[in-house]
Amino acid sequence: MRTRFDKELYHLHEAMEEIGQLCKESIFESTDTLFTGNYHEAEDTINLHHRIHKAERDIEETCLRLLMEQQPVATDLRIISASLKAVYDLERIGEIGADIADLVLNEHLSVANDMLNLKSMSQIATSMVNDAVTALANQNVELAKAVIDRDDQVDEGFDKAKAFLIDNFNKDGNPEYLINLLMVAKYFEKIGDHAVNIAKWSLFVTTGKTGR
Repeated sequence: MRTRFDKELYHLHEAMEEIGQLCKESIFESTDTLFTGNYHEAEDTINLHHRIHKAERDIEETCLRLLMEQQPVATDLRIISASLKAVYDLERIGEIGADIADLVLNEHLSVANDMLNLKSMSQIATSMVNDAVTALANQNVELAKAVIDRDDQVDEGFDKAKAFLIDNFNKDGNPEYLINLLMVAKYFEKIGDHAVNIAKWSLFVTTGKTGR
């Protein structure tokens, strides 16, 4: 029975890493289409969210089955519970990627000169997601804490983007365009928040607590 349970846990581990990879692809593709205006890639990002959503449902079913059939205790219980919680944040990250792609498709959004430094925000957010998923998979406390600390960088990027918008709102000939750009910056900030949530669930696996 334990051998079967360990195998199921291993499959859960793999599934969490796979959905994490899909989320990283979603952020990368949505950022790329934002700067290239590639509508085909935007559509691919939206389709990618459908795969992430299905992966979330599959992981939820696996977690619930393990909880009901195997009745895990101690660390195993925390691993399953944390995965069940963290997969929600991963699905939301995929949804945010699709929302950015939808903006590109419907608002003809393109940021050739990166006025709000969105590339930097995207890179930080992607690295946070990557490290948060790795921390959860490997029960790495220090990496989880580093993800939480890095959230300040994304918040600072959003604050700078907001300040730029305030300074240039009346100067720019297309204020609606600037507002859409700020919305993208807010999306990246939200991705950072979801990465922090995942990192906190990683801490929960090891310490039994979600706080620092």
